[in-house]
Amino acid sequence: MHFTRMSSYRDAEVPIIVRGDGCYVYDEAGKRYLDGLSALFCVNAGHGRTEIGEAMAAQVSELGFYTNWSYAHPRAIELAERIAGYAPGDLERVFFTSGGSESVESALKLCRIYHRHNGEGGRYKVIAREIAYHGTTMGALTATGIPDLRAPFEPLNPGGRHAPNTNSYRWPADRDPLWAADQIEERILFEGPETVSAVILEPVQNAGGCFTPQDGYWQRVREICDRYGVLLISDEVICSWGRLGHWFGCERYGYQPDIVTTAKGLTSAYSPMGAVIASAKVAAPFLEGTSMFTHGFTFGGHPVSAAAALANLDIFEREDLCGHVRAKEGELRQTLEDLRDIPIVGDVRGAGFFHAIELVKDRDTKETFDDDESEWLLRGFLSGALYENGLICRADDRGDPVIQLSPPLIADSEQFAEIGATLRKVLTEAADRVAAER
Repeated sequence: MHFTRMSSYRDAEVPIIVRGDGCYVYDEAGKRYLDGLSALFCVNAGHGRTEIGEAMAAQVSELGFYTNWSYAHPRAIELAERIAGYAPGDLERVFFTSGGSESVESALKLCRIYHRHNGEGGRYKVIAREIAYHGTTMGALTATGIPDLRAPFEPLNPGGRHAPNTNSYRWPADRDPLWAADQIEERILFEGPETVSAVILEPVQNAGGCFTPQDGYWQRVREICDRYGVLLISDEVICSWGRLGHWFGCERYGYQPDIVTTAKGLTSAYSPMGAVIASAKVAAPFLEGTSMFTHGFTFGGHPVSAAAALANLDIFEREDLCGHVRAKEGELRQTLEDLRDIPIVGDVRGAGFFHAIELVKDRDTKETFDDDESEWLLRGFLSGALYENGLICRADDRGDPVIQLSPPLIADSEQFAEIGATLRKVLTEAADRVAAER
């Protein structure tokens, strides 16, 4: 099992999910759970969309597979055109992958070879943010800023560097709101601009608990990248396809990246697929002469996955899921804000249908739980209690302890009320347990 302590199930049953319908999934005993995490931030259109399965079956009967290595097929062409049509500005070239880590890996390699084509082969470093997660392949892991994930695989590829993230919960009151953006410039200057290939950031940072940017953050980062000839990658494996209420998260925050990475919600996870979307500038060196992006995957642009993506995007357009998220995100946010009276609820943050609740020992001082306390609170109680009460969400301690919520984009008032009631019940019991331990 992925990212799972196998010993946890030595004396417990592995949860087995057998069916999904809308915002809900069911286990083998028939118990229903509200999928408050869209499986893993990816079942954006909800479970049980038979039209996606029908589109996949129709594609199998026509062409089950053919490679994109020197060939093309209709579904990949159609999907690439559609993605380019949704993408802002001159993001017009699409390179297909099988998932998020592959998309990030591909983007990092694309930046390296782009600079090499331009006579700047010394640009190999990538700057990401502390605690950020960008994937598990060796290149993507180099960008990932979570020490516990990196340590078992050191030494990693050279060149990964990290700057502070935008989590302002414990910032001094007089800190410049654009401090975190300016720290990226400081890092570029420290490393030497001529050695830096790319800056890779998420519109809203996932790991650590949905860190949103300060006003003007992205515009400052764009200026910094332009000043030093560094490419800007917007890692939208989670934040695209309606998660923040727009096709792409960069649209919400008004910035134009050089490259976007995406996956997850592209097919609503009905079939594995990802993509890298590059600007005309980045793609230009590979469109002339003998130049080649010497990189690829067997299953990139798989016709069955492309058919799933096209059917998924039809649903998005027909039901205006991006508009639904924009209309309803305030209600979801208020549901979570209403939990602030529970003593261990410290911060509520996020955007769209992508939010986190940070848990603290003391709200006044913002004192966090230590590692042993987080282990006891999250793994020892909260994860199991939420699941037993019919809510699947994420209790995460990759930074300070948080509970993350990212429901399907079809979620509405009924699901928000259910989320709020379950969280209130379980977090209140958790707060009582914390108080009893003192």
